[in-house]
Amino acid sequence: MQKIEEANREALRRILEGDPVLIDVVPAHSVIPALRDQAILHAGPPIEWERMCGPMRGAIAGAIVFEGWAPNLNVATELARSGAVAFHPNHHFDAVGPMTGMTTRSMPVMVVENRRFGNRAYCTINEGLGKVMRFGGNDAEVLGRLAWLRDVLGPALGAAVRGAGGIELKGIIARGLTMGDEMHQRNVACTGIFLRQLAPWLARACRDGEQLADILAFIGGNDQFFLNVAMAMGKAIMDPVRGIEGSSVVTAMCRNGTDFGVRVSGTGDTWFVAPVEMPEGLYFPGFGPADANPDMGDSAIVEAIGLGGFAMAAAPAVAGFVGAGSASSAALFTQAMREITVGENPEWTIPTLDYAGVPTGVDIRLVVDTGLAPVINTGIAHKEPGVGQVGAGVVRAPMACFEQAVRALAERLGVK
Repeated sequence: MQKIEEANREALRRILEGDPVLIDVVPAHSVIPALRDQAILHAGPPIEWERMCGPMRGAIAGAIVFEGWAPNLNVATELARSGAVAFHPNHHFDAVGPMTGMTTRSMPVMVVENRRFGNRAYCTINEGLGKVMRFGGNDAEVLGRLAWLRDVLGPALGAAVRGAGGIELKGIIARGLTMGDEMHQRNVACTGIFLRQLAPWLARACRDGEQLADILAFIGGNDQFFLNVAMAMGKAIMDPVRGIEGSSVVTAMCRNGTDFGVRVSGTGDTWFVAPVEMPEGLYFPGFGPADANPDMGDSAIVEAIGLGGFAMAAAPAVAGFVGAGSASSAALFTQAMREITVGENPEWTIPTLDYAGVPTGVDIRLVVDTGLAPVINTGIAHKEPGVGQVGAGVVRAPMACFEQAVRALAERLGVK
């Protein structure tokens, strides 16, 4: 249908013309008005407390204690169950969050501005590895780290980013792809590039030498630090693609540990939801599939812009880590995703594919026609609250979301 093809060309143009720049780091309530009340933003499509998975409930209880709304986890759980705390998806407020996706009023968020289209997107700072809130962690160690992010790292990052006049992100991604990153499971190169650009400004912003050393050690020792930056970048790039009449391009994919949700340009802000899949991958010693929770997080926004599982060919080391097979199989994931996208990104190229651009713009029609669901690189959380990450792997988006979306778009366009 000609109208759909024209609309999809416009969608691809907006994706490729996006100009994302990290411009600040600020307390979430200062840029997300909904958080001025007793509210928590979470990953994935809308969900009620009764349907939330274990790690999501654990993270919410921890977030409530962190904000001082309850003195301990037991009281926090009862408060959450009572309905006294409002729950909203991050995506409803221009934000994204990894895994459980907790965003609360005092948490610092990175602000990415799409200078081409004038919109902004937000994501919290990556907590680091181990037992963390994004995987359902909620003990004193987790809350203490979050307090340090709020009181020390967030203000320092904000001052450094402002001092630098912002950090342009598309070039960092381009370099990272040539250095073995795919920006979902592997962010080693991009984290290093980002830190190198920001370090002089951090030094100027931090008067305390020990504090500066702690900050540099935290970022430098966290290979996934750049993931949250990439997520805010993805959200900033994809939001201007929303609402193009007739477009069948996906603008968001996300999951909350219970449901997987998809939004499509031509159907606006409607969510198409189906039960989320279980990831397949490798587990940390002592854990296995019986311990795993179904997939979680807003981080699939990076796949929506052609990174993560779509750019696996750039990061063959990831294939073995996520249990996807041999290093040589990484290219097969990227080649398969070309079958379900409307184009490629000439600025983000993969050396091992003769510098072909990453597959860009998931087309719901092609997903349904080919039977190829988008592949997403992901972490694996323990199904019980408070335990944390137990592995990493890959997961497929459920086909039912795309089937629903195709029917809805066809009805909207009067196609039988």
